[in-house]
Amino acid sequence: MRSSHPKKTRSRAPAAARVPLGTETAPSQDNRERAFLVGLDVRTRGRGKGAVTAQAQAARDAASAGVSSAKSVPAPKSTTNKPSIPEFDAEESLAELRTLADSAGAKVVGEILQRRDRPDPATLIGAGKLEEIAGAAASVNADLLLFDHDLTASQQRNIEKIVHRRVIDRTQLILDIFARHARTREGQLQVELAQLQYMLPRLAGRGVEMSQLGGGIGTRGPGETQLETDRRKIYRRVRHVEQQLENVRRIRAQQRQRRESAPVATVALVGYTNAGKSTLFNALTRAAVLSSPRMFATLDPTIRSIVLPSKRKVLLSDTVGFIRSLPHTLVSAFRATLEEVQRASLILHVSDASSRLSAEQDAQVEIVLKELEAEKKPRLRVMNKVDLLDVEVAEALVNDAARDASTVYVSAAEGTGLDRLLARIDAMIEEDRISRVHLRVPQKEGKTLALLEAQARIYSRTYKDGAVELEAEAPESVLRSVRDWVVG
Repeated sequence: MRSSHPKKTRSRAPAAARVPLGTETAPSQDNRERAFLVGLDVRTRGRGKGAVTAQAQAARDAASAGVSSAKSVPAPKSTTNKPSIPEFDAEESLAELRTLADSAGAKVVGEILQRRDRPDPATLIGAGKLEEIAGAAASVNADLLLFDHDLTASQQRNIEKIVHRRVIDRTQLILDIFARHARTREGQLQVELAQLQYMLPRLAGRGVEMSQLGGGIGTRGPGETQLETDRRKIYRRVRHVEQQLENVRRIRAQQRQRRESAPVATVALVGYTNAGKSTLFNALTRAAVLSSPRMFATLDPTIRSIVLPSKRKVLLSDTVGFIRSLPHTLVSAFRATLEEVQRASLILHVSDASSRLSAEQDAQVEIVLKELEAEKKPRLRVMNKVDLLDVEVAEALVNDAARDASTVYVSAAEGTGLDRLLARIDAMIEEDRISRVHLRVPQKEGKTLALLEAQARIYSRTYKDGAVELEAEAPESVLRSVRDWVVG
């Protein structure tokens, strides 16, 4: 009979948490909530070390589909049917949870990783292990437990009865970070809708624990409405928020319609959270969008215009970052924002070139793009943060990228490779196509000459018989204004 004991556990607490009481030299000034992290590594029986979780397999399938469906530039042929994608292991997943906790404003005071053959239906990790965790959390004076896993309502209640502390699962933590970072009314509405949808199946038996007035991690967002266990109140609020979001979608559609009436393409930045999208956005547009190493620093979409080498203008849109197991309620709630991705002429898929898991992160992005029905959009892969690589490695990657037009290596922080990136965007944008023409413009047509100087690329210029003969490349929108002087 197989033992129910875990195969391996790991407990970690910072040095300060292990110092015996009474030995601290000065009181701590850190008022952040103290979080104890709990990870779960589920290993399928009989499949050994190479077992692949259903989520990882879905990510790999999405990545394979993304490689074949991206319309940017044909990629070199591979000798295998599917790309080799390293899987998030339990340690790396727990490290990501640590970063999420920091983004939520928590101080991690300990963590433990439980390995099991299957999750326990009642408590996820087993009652015995929970007793051990309760003692470990008490020893470091933890305020709450953060689980690197989604919990059912009954699991959350059962765990709280044993550990006597607040319990937050991964989805609730991500929702809290979104509530913390949302600045615009639109972003706050979208986060509130996602939180309300998360609450609904968890109302039964919660009682006063559902109060949103306490403050702290897991309680931000729609707290001002004092949502308790009354489903009618929540449903009424959901309908109200959905109506407001519908108004947002209508206004966005009107704005988009006005933009689309002019021949200006939209380029959307997408990628895993903390891949450097906002830093790249600022580098290309000279904007001042918040760029932070914390996850989900950008929630509210920002659109700015940039000028390409051909002097065409395009609109660049910065979007919310994606993450592994991004809650479906968030994808649904943020659909108004993510419509910019659906309607974009070109998607810039930004990846962290310095991350060992960049391929797995890209696969998770593919899953969300597929859910948005945007996986077949023309796409350009942008490998960011090459400044964090060894110089020789970075140079080799840049040289390889010169032969692969579907990938550009850049450093948004240092400005490396941005000219090459703009040139690739210019070559892939279909709107307002560029044509090369020969023009003969009278010198008295100063307005026309100024227009060509500002919005066309001029290769040669000669003056003859009171006219200026130009060899130039210009967008169709400009050529329509100067068609009377086109010759040859």
